[in-house]
Amino acid sequence: MAVTIQAGAEAPSLPPPGGFLPLFRAIAAADPARPFAVVDGAPLTFGALDAQSDGLAAAMRAKGAVRGDRVAVMLPNGVDALALILGMAKAGLVWVPVNTALVGEGLRYILTHSTPRLVVAAPALHAVVRDCGAEPLAPEDLHAPPGTGFTEADPAPEDDFAIGYTSGTTGPPKGVRVSHRMLRLAGEGVLLVADARDGDVMFMWEPLYHIGGAQMVVVPMLRRVVLHMVPRFSASRFWDEVIKAGATHIHYLGGILQILLKQDPSPKERAHRVRIAWGGGAPGEIWDAVQSRFGVALRECYGMTESSSFTTCNDNGTHGSVGTPMPWFEVALLDPEGQPVAQGERGEIVVRSRDRLALTRGYLDNPEATARTLRDGALYTGDHGSLDAEGNLFFHGRMTDSARVRGENVAAWEVESIAAQHPAIADCAMVGVAAEIGEQEIKLIVELRPGATLDAPALSAWLSSRLARHQLPRYIAMVPGFERTPSQRIMKHRLSRCTDDGWDRLAAKSA
Repeated sequence: MAVTIQAGAEAPSLPPPGGFLPLFRAIAAADPARPFAVVDGAPLTFGALDAQSDGLAAAMRAKGAVRGDRVAVMLPNGVDALALILGMAKAGLVWVPVNTALVGEGLRYILTHSTPRLVVAAPALHAVVRDCGAEPLAPEDLHAPPGTGFTEADPAPEDDFAIGYTSGTTGPPKGVRVSHRMLRLAGEGVLLVADARDGDVMFMWEPLYHIGGAQMVVVPMLRRVVLHMVPRFSASRFWDEVIKAGATHIHYLGGILQILLKQDPSPKERAHRVRIAWGGGAPGEIWDAVQSRFGVALRECYGMTESSSFTTCNDNGTHGSVGTPMPWFEVALLDPEGQPVAQGERGEIVVRSRDRLALTRGYLDNPEATARTLRDGALYTGDHGSLDAEGNLFFHGRMTDSARVRGENVAAWEVESIAAQHPAIADCAMVGVAAEIGEQEIKLIVELRPGATLDAPALSAWLSSRLARHQLPRYIAMVPGFERTPSQRIMKHRLSRCTDDGWDRLAAKSA
């Protein structure tokens, strides 16, 4: 049996059993005027959200949707989206959240694979949905008489609540089965990572169609917390919106913090009441800069949709660490033979659960991927991690997001985290490309900050003193921008693997 790391002795006990819907119903009945969120600048109460979601549940039932049916939803953040999510939960329907930016084959794949009974989309998106062979409904097409109630029994905690398609950064997305209990635990995870308290205001830019947004729906049911929702992340408007919201918390994913650090300094960065910045994607190198510049405490975490969004939480401030396991999880680091690795060595992060419903039951209609990921009751994440002497977990990127260069494995994260520190770079991505002899070469694709100038030879020289020889990119290509997932991660499978569309370090050296 592998050595495992567990939540500390002072960690909270397991949350009470059950899903999230009974919590919502109880608050809506006892305190309907209690605020749930601020949406488009207007307050939204539990009572109003309860009434609207009841009507939508009844309307979807009238459209022929029965328990267990899937409903694909393609809506921007707003009251309609929130009410529809809760209406589907009440009706025992399975939510298929769809990125509103998807078109063509990417959208067709999800709408075909998920086989939804209904597709609900914003009117502006109806044409792209019809192009994929589906007939969409608008939220206003789901009519129910005013005051329509919905009194059916709640779904069981183990019932599917959503099919969350993975971002597809390296290949076709997989449909993660997310139960009602899993979303409840995701909300509980937010409380622990963010140290959320009654009276807090959570600034929410994350789209509801991503797990980073979906998990937030549960938070106001667990604490007297208000969600302040804005349509999207905007670096230029960020601090203005945070100040206006009176936010106590900001959430980051992907490269959000790095993007904010690269904005021109402004007094607004300290004119807020934010206590904590929490999320995933803060390498140790930027911790001091974030905390000193913005006046916030950082709380980093690690997780994936398959493990109720959160697996670990850093609540002790160890720079660069993603922390220790949630109370409901144990984590082991295993080598390719399934044996535990020594302290400081890298191994695959493998998660076991003390709550039988905390891990996904698999991927929709994808038994091969399910069998690879779920083995012997454990979740094999495909991520590399290591442990320090105190049991803090450190994340080292996807095992598949790497290149094999002259006998050495080079993780993309290792190269990207260094290159992203260059003041002229807005963001970057490393990919492995074909080599004339041997295994692979490294290609670094770079987006510059607006108005910045930097050529590939100068960047290579800058990197040469910061990276090992086998980590130094051979190819460097400049691009105006990247295609991104809802969590602002770069869609690497869309990047060029060509070797003739940028600068070649070896060719320049021999010229």
